[in-house]
Amino acid sequence: MTTKDARWKQDFPKIGIRPTIDGRRKGVRESLEDMTMNLAKAVSSFLSENIRYPDGSKVECVIADTCIGGVAEAAACADKFAKAGVGVSITVTPCWCYGTETMDMDPAIPKAVWGFNGTERPGAVYLAAVLSAHAQKGLPAFGIYGRDVQDLNDPSIPEDVQEKLLRFARAGMAAALMKGKSYLAIGSVSMGIAGSMIDPDFFQEYLGMRNEYVDMSEITRRVEEEIYDPEEYKIAMAWVKENCKEGPDNNPEDIQTSREKKDKDWEMVVKMTQIVRDLMVGNKRLEELGFAEEAMGHHAIVSGFQGQRQWTDHFPNGDFHEAILNSSFDWNGIRAPYLVATENDSLNGVSMLFGNLLTNTAQIFADVRTYWSPDAVKRVTGHELTGLGENGLLHLINSGPAALDGTGEQMIDGKPAMKPFWEITEEDANNCLKATSWRPAAVEYFRGGGFSSDFLTRGGMPVTMSRLNLVKGLGPVLQIAEGYTVELPEDVHDKLDKRTDPTWPTTWFAPNLTGEGSFKDVYSVMDNWGANHGAISYGHIGADLITLASILRIPVSMHNVNDEQIFRPRAWGMFGTNDPEGADYRACKNFGPMYK
Repeated sequence: MTTKDARWKQDFPKIGIRPTIDGRRKGVRESLEDMTMNLAKAVSSFLSENIRYPDGSKVECVIADTCIGGVAEAAACADKFAKAGVGVSITVTPCWCYGTETMDMDPAIPKAVWGFNGTERPGAVYLAAVLSAHAQKGLPAFGIYGRDVQDLNDPSIPEDVQEKLLRFARAGMAAALMKGKSYLAIGSVSMGIAGSMIDPDFFQEYLGMRNEYVDMSEITRRVEEEIYDPEEYKIAMAWVKENCKEGPDNNPEDIQTSREKKDKDWEMVVKMTQIVRDLMVGNKRLEELGFAEEAMGHHAIVSGFQGQRQWTDHFPNGDFHEAILNSSFDWNGIRAPYLVATENDSLNGVSMLFGNLLTNTAQIFADVRTYWSPDAVKRVTGHELTGLGENGLLHLINSGPAALDGTGEQMIDGKPAMKPFWEITEEDANNCLKATSWRPAAVEYFRGGGFSSDFLTRGGMPVTMSRLNLVKGLGPVLQIAEGYTVELPEDVHDKLDKRTDPTWPTTWFAPNLTGEGSFKDVYSVMDNWGANHGAISYGHIGADLITLASILRIPVSMHNVNDEQIFRPRAWGMFGTNDPEGADYRACKNFGPMYK
């Protein structure tokens, strides 16, 4: 029987902690040994308690065997980190050290330096010196400097330092977790959508990932040759019959499919779910069934399914497998979401991946479908928008890839939320399922039938919408919009929703406005959005996305994050401080992708 614990095949990358020290012996170094190593241990404990791997376990930190006072100890530390699988490094010190002799020189590892703000020993002086060296050598590093002076014997980590440590570590770990993984394209280009035209150079040079490809006929082959776990299939079908309620058929009577066809579609879409998951990560059970090659999978951390139209004109659509795999639960119980981009939109898939790795939560894949102005809503429904949505709304809706977590039926302190899977209860999962109906697919869109998930996201959730775009001659660019989900009166929602396809899941989104630029008003957000899709993550994670983008050398073209929260490598300031957006573009172009 397929088990849910077979997913993680390799060890996760670790965070390396580098305690650097003044190398002068006979008094200076000796007086600082305990203090410096204790600082490293404090950072290690803090990060392990506050950051989780995708499987829910605590992040592991590796500390250098000795304090690093010169190049020999730096080399020994680098050797230890390489053997231990370190993917992110943080240098800590309360004192002056020899900059270029002690610095982390690995160009492929995100790096930060915390220089203790104390007056007894000049940790801040080392911080400035070593960050200057990083910039001069083209190895950008993040600088962490506490706002308030600490006493030298104070072992605590100030709150502002904690915030920067966590922001860097989350983003650095996200970059490290992507490295070496695959994007699996199942099929090719969907309806001419440029995001499904896979750019392998982008994945290789900016993310350190490889690309894997299979034709959609591989799904047909595996169905017909029964290359899936039959025992799991029986369990899955029983679970679906109990938990996935079928909604009314919205098709005109003359083109509605028969009950027999609908029942066959359920069997097919469940098998498709098993098969797409197995294609991504493999399944040991297949080897037991005599399919050793298929059991390996494609080492995919994210995938995309073309679907339209070569598949959906003949077979049931991919909405069920996309929605279920993107969710945090299925017939095997509560588990980490698998990321599947509809229409093989790899760029939105990567946007979902960014959000997932930063939060460990499921992601909503949606069309950025319609801007509804307050005047338009009032004209159509007679309702005057108030509260979070008073300035207008974006209608986020797509035929089924949105994770069921996006219902907002998981609760934190009595409020709607989307939680990491290890915090989700059986009640949470059941409430998400109860809030979702599975509507027979719109046959005019999907001639082959199938089912689309239909739910309405609860209002009041803080969320962040993001989108990665590729621009010829420029490269990748990231867009970010923080805001809130909005709940409308039922009759108002119905009138607006029925103007499009009411069988699809809806999220009403109100971006936070700044009164300037692309966030002057809600219309400007819609007007400046770079593609037809967006990835929506729970929480206001724009600052973390900006930090991650800078690690990956991807400039951010629009965001509504407070300036005080923006954290990029110190060298970005060398490209201008009056125009942070322009400096970001210049720095990313200058340093170039990490893996090129």
